[in-house]
Amino acid sequence: MKLTRDIGIDLGTANILIYEEGKGIVLREPSVVAVDKNTGKVVQVGSSARNMLGRTPGNIVAVRPLRNGVISDYEMTEKMLEQFMKKLNQFALIKPRVIVSVPSGVTEVEERAVIQATMEAGARRVYLIEEPFAAALGAKMNITGAEGQMVVDIGGGTTDIAVLSLGGIASSSSIKIAGDSFDEAVIALVRKRFGMLIGLNTAEEVKITIGCVYERPEETYMPIKGRDLKTGLAREEVISSSDLLEAFKRPARMIVDEVLFVLENSSPELVADISKNGIVMTGGGSQLYGFDKLITERTEIACSVADDADSCVANGCGKSLGWISAMQEGTINLARRKLMKE
Repeated sequence: MKLTRDIGIDLGTANILIYEEGKGIVLREPSVVAVDKNTGKVVQVGSSARNMLGRTPGNIVAVRPLRNGVISDYEMTEKMLEQFMKKLNQFALIKPRVIVSVPSGVTEVEERAVIQATMEAGARRVYLIEEPFAAALGAKMNITGAEGQMVVDIGGGTTDIAVLSLGGIASSSSIKIAGDSFDEAVIALVRKRFGMLIGLNTAEEVKITIGCVYERPEETYMPIKGRDLKTGLAREEVISSSDLLEAFKRPARMIVDEVLFVLENSSPELVADISKNGIVMTGGGSQLYGFDKLITERTEIACSVADDADSCVANGCGKSLGWISAMQEGTINLARRKLMKE
């Protein structure tokens, strides 16, 4: 029996996934914390806290402590991680070593915040891994060879795009346009079109059910309930997939433009490899209908969505546990490394 098991954490803006060595993904929870304002005590974390979003009494607030892939509320992130790690390590004698994924646009200050929060939540040592690298590992891409591979990871808060070759990242980019931007686009559309207000949970449900960034073969409709902005009363309206196609045009275009930008900044040899191997999409946002078709159309390179796209980063963190002893502990100074490359 092992005294402790190393774990990999996909610290996402929308969801947190934890991969335990030898067991696979053992925890998948929304990154939401419900706190009592008067006492500062954590009431709930994860899915039970997410159900409280927009439904809490005055003294309880449900917060999302991660924004755009990085920590925005340090104390809450630490408390949330602590609760999740307690669930897993209640019988362990030794604290685990932990690999945490961070966006490729992370600053050194943000890296330190992630390390500190994970240490205080109960880790013995913390190692960082870039999200697109972990996503490519989880998507079973061959990144150790001399051929270029491209991965587009659309999460909740950030979209990470990277070109990989010889076990490293040749060029990458991270933008703060991702799943949350599409939810906000749904809220803005409903407000403008129907004069009605809906919550984030409803917006996400609409996005998942009928959302698309490429024309669907046949139109789909969905009823939505919300609050009338003029009367303040409950109302129901029907929204169509073509409405959403219009609303999603701008965020989708920004993501595709960034993919083109990364291709432009890659060497001709790597671009030739990518056109042969295709582009792989991972992350929850990549499952929006037609995203692969849109990228294929704009880049003229075949694009496909990885199997189990949601879990790719967590699986990649899990795979990298195999060489945890050879990894560098602490910050990896991504921002500084990027500046030096330029």
